Amino acid sequence: MSPENNRITRGGAVLPRAIRRRGPILEVQWDDQGHLGAFETRAVRLACPCAGCVEEMTGRPLLDPATVPLDVTAEALEPVGGYGLRIRWSDGHSTGIYTYGFLLARCPCPACTASRG
Repeated sequence: MSPENNRITRGGAVLPRAIRRRGPILEVQWDDQGHLGAFETRAVRLACPCAGCVEEMTGRPLLDPATVPLDVTAEALEPVGGYGLRIRWSDGHSTGIYTYGFLLARCPCPACTASRG
């Protein structure tokens, strides 16, 4: 744990304290000081980094947002190693691995949003 920000780290990567499904929201608690990212589940689904959703060489999105239901939900969360999360979605998709760094870089909390400019 880093004393500066009360975050758990492993090999320099930030690990969340807790991840919870709350209806259309995926909550990621990054530390004990109130840093909580409340991600809209559809936005997370649309950002899926798997090879079926993003062109591997160019990073061009392959996923058509019109094919993802507006009410898509995270049905199950599965830790992957010590670095990420696999999500089983209500639309049947489950191949993406969301690294904790990927999620932290997209954290929608006010402080993170402001720091991205």
